[in-house]
Amino acid sequence: MSPATPNALSLPAGLAVPYRFLAGVTIFLSAFLLFQVQPIVARQILPWFGGTAAVWTTCLLFFQAVLFLGYVYAHWLTRWAGPRRQAAIHTTLLVLSLAALPVIPSAGWKNIDGDPILHILGLLAVTVGLPFALLSSTSPLVQTWLSRSPGQSLPYRFYALSNAASLAALLLYPVAVEPWMATRSQSMWWSACYAAFTACCAGCAWYAPAASEKAADALGAPTLAVRLSWLVLSAIPSALSLAVTNHLCQNVAPVPFLWVVPLGVYLLTLILCFDGEGWYRRLFFVPAFLAASLGAAWLLMDASPDSSLFLIVPCFAGLLFLSCMYFHGELALRKPDPSHLTSFFLMMALGGAIGALAVAIGAPLLLSGNYELALALAAAAVAALLMEYRKHWASDIVCTAIAVAMCVAAASVMGAMRSAAVLSERNFYGSLRVVEGGGQRAMVHGVISHGFQVLDPARRQHLTAYYAPGSGVERAIALLRKPDMRVGIIGLGVGSLAALAAPGDYYRFYEINPRVEALARSHFTFLSECRGRVEVAIGDGRLTLEQEQPRSFDVLAIDAFSGDSIPFHLMSVEAVRQYRRHLAPDGVLAFHVSNSVLNLVPLAQRLAQVSGLEPLHIHAAADPRLYRSESDWVLMAAPGAWSRHPALARAGSRSGPPAGAPVWTDDYSNLFQVLK
Repeated sequence: MSPATPNALSLPAGLAVPYRFLAGVTIFLSAFLLFQVQPIVARQILPWFGGTAAVWTTCLLFFQAVLFLGYVYAHWLTRWAGPRRQAAIHTTLLVLSLAALPVIPSAGWKNIDGDPILHILGLLAVTVGLPFALLSSTSPLVQTWLSRSPGQSLPYRFYALSNAASLAALLLYPVAVEPWMATRSQSMWWSACYAAFTACCAGCAWYAPAASEKAADALGAPTLAVRLSWLVLSAIPSALSLAVTNHLCQNVAPVPFLWVVPLGVYLLTLILCFDGEGWYRRLFFVPAFLAASLGAAWLLMDASPDSSLFLIVPCFAGLLFLSCMYFHGELALRKPDPSHLTSFFLMMALGGAIGALAVAIGAPLLLSGNYELALALAAAAVAALLMEYRKHWASDIVCTAIAVAMCVAAASVMGAMRSAAVLSERNFYGSLRVVEGGGQRAMVHGVISHGFQVLDPARRQHLTAYYAPGSGVERAIALLRKPDMRVGIIGLGVGSLAALAAPGDYYRFYEINPRVEALARSHFTFLSECRGRVEVAIGDGRLTLEQEQPRSFDVLAIDAFSGDSIPFHLMSVEAVRQYRRHLAPDGVLAFHVSNSVLNLVPLAQRLAQVSGLEPLHIHAAADPRLYRSESDWVLMAAPGAWSRHPALARAGSRSGPPAGAPVWTDDYSNLFQVLK
């Protein structure tokens, strides 16, 4: 680009500082909105796809891919269009993007037809595609415009500013946005701010400084090897971030609070590494990263549903921080002259998209279990070994030894998981394993058992786990027994409750994951040996019930856990209203609320109260003699029901919710309210 090329509008010399201020505001606002819209939109569509953690990783894939497209656009615009044309094209697209406001997904996307991943990607493209692409392009575009100014030598500091804004957006969402604003209000607020951003960005485009000799002078172009190193150093932390997110969400809860932790750590490292010299020290971060990775491999081998939330989250967040500091620090050391700024960001975005693609798409298609974190650790070790090769004899020895140890540890994690399983497979809804031991066969989702069956033929129809004699749902069905009983269950598992059916009874299961039904029929006998009539409806339980005529269930049980979490859209006021439509006049609604990290009992009690129902909390202690796991069930029924069923009432506590107990709606939920 010739320095004589006219600018869109002449910028008086005295306005250089105000322009840099406007540029800073625009970059900050674009990055803030970029990372606010991710949880806002994902939170709205999560209930439409079963509340699974894969919804968030698919959203992250979309956002990484569109971020790459935004950088492609910025690179093309600054390389092939003059300043005046850049301003005209960008302003036109900004105005067109306003047609997408407000960013509220259409309810028509609820009806899933085909692959959920493609469905989610299409939904996001229609809802927020163009605004997100333009927000993504803002940081490299404005930094390029700034780099034209004589004396403007720190465009990368504005990259750190954009990441600081992104981090602020992520940290504010779970503590200052989600707990206080309904999702629709969040979308309206975001849309208003986006309109203000378009005005700021258009101003930056039209008043950008003229190209200088320095900006026009193309220095030595980075070699192919350097560009590939940018790609690898971006892809590894992206893959690790999504793999850690998957691990946390599948074993705790797929909610924004846990979405933002890995992404926030990822952004923090970008801020520290690109803010300036001094934050990244190779002597510390190289061995610290590798040692932390070994510790993470040990944690994966020792995975347990009893692991504390306050152990799991800090440990894996620490691993991610040290890993990303190493890779982003090495990336910052390789950043080019500002004349190649957009190509640098382009390769960074491509690497991030490749890492996201590997975890969000590749892992469910190619892996039979949740092995992506172990594989990402191994890939990080190999990459670190290659990066450190020939740097120093000591680092050669240390890095080689630890990298090999990490690969062995990662392989042992996957080997241990496979060896214990009769069968292991995976799809969009998570990983499933069938494991045997101690005369029992169990179905495991993540690290959480979805039920087990005793292998002894004489006892294989014995109720087990959360449904064994003495559990809340078993007592409800047994003590409300009547001829031709009708029972509905959201969540199939191994089909244990079918063992309670008597001849003439009707049991209807609702299961979102078709592979769960396949395994329940091929490896367990509860369904095939059911004495009553049993049906399995494939699809999200609540959405399926919305489309069906009233079923008049005598008991409707809600037990749709994903890992160690229950999808929040199944515990809302609107959900209970839908359930009641399918209950007989004297029917009982039973919520399974056992959880190692979430205290859902007060939530269920409050939900019953605001729905005009009376709660009954039944706690059952673990009893190996009965094959019973510890469980909590909250039963709900019309006023006076427990007086008519005194035996059932005596089995639990009829006390109402404690003061301040939360209540969730489809438009509002807050994980902090129910953390133990």
